[in-house]
Amino acid sequence: MTIKLFVDDAYMKTCEADVVAINDRGGIILDQTIFYATGGGQPGDSGWLVAPSGERIEIATTVYDEDRQTIVHVPASSIDGKLAVGDQVKCEINWDIRHPRMRIHTALHLLSAILPYPVTGGSVSDGTGRLDFDIQDASLADKEELTTKLMEMVSAGYPLSTEWITDAELDANPELVKTMSVQPPRGADKVRLLRIGDDVDLQPCGGTHVRSTGEIGPVLIKKIEKKGRQNRRVRIALI
Repeated sequence: MTIKLFVDDAYMKTCEADVVAINDRGGIILDQTIFYATGGGQPGDSGWLVAPSGERIEIATTVYDEDRQTIVHVPASSIDGKLAVGDQVKCEINWDIRHPRMRIHTALHLLSAILPYPVTGGSVSDGTGRLDFDIQDASLADKEELTTKLMEMVSAGYPLSTEWITDAELDANPELVKTMSVQPPRGADKVRLLRIGDDVDLQPCGGTHVRSTGEIGPVLIKKIEKKGRQNRRVRIALI
């Protein structure tokens, strides 16, 4: 099991770690990491591992192993002879990619608060993101009105915080889960909740987010699409 430092501090840009395994595909497994692994619609982090020799090994992406507890750092090219089990490395996040994803991910939480419908899917991209909503009534506010509401919440500068509940507590409060297609990670008998403000939004989420909605910056509703009889896809973008 990899210790996920990003869970407690999404602003850590570097850390030291030990190589505990290198799999048969060249994937690097560390005892702890600041690299977010692909999941929940958010892409895995990229960056670099600095080897004991000083060589910087580019990490193209980060994924979970089959056990969903171990994180694999996928190098951009072969690491033959560059790293060995037991080596200590320095992890460096590509912050220029990570931070906009944190801003978009947080903005999507606000969007789900503005549109209180079940979420059927979503994704975080570089500078853009989307949520799909199960909406019985086909009518939706237009892009300009939704953008105004979204920017009001951004400008309010609501703080973000996390708290933890048990699997049993989540089962007793199923209304906390907005997503229909993606369920919160389970197995450790605890689930992380993300809270925005006092009562703006509260839902399970294992992703990375900014500290305050004000840090999202200017954002707009880019497009509203009809995807099926009830499904509506809302795309947002940083500007």
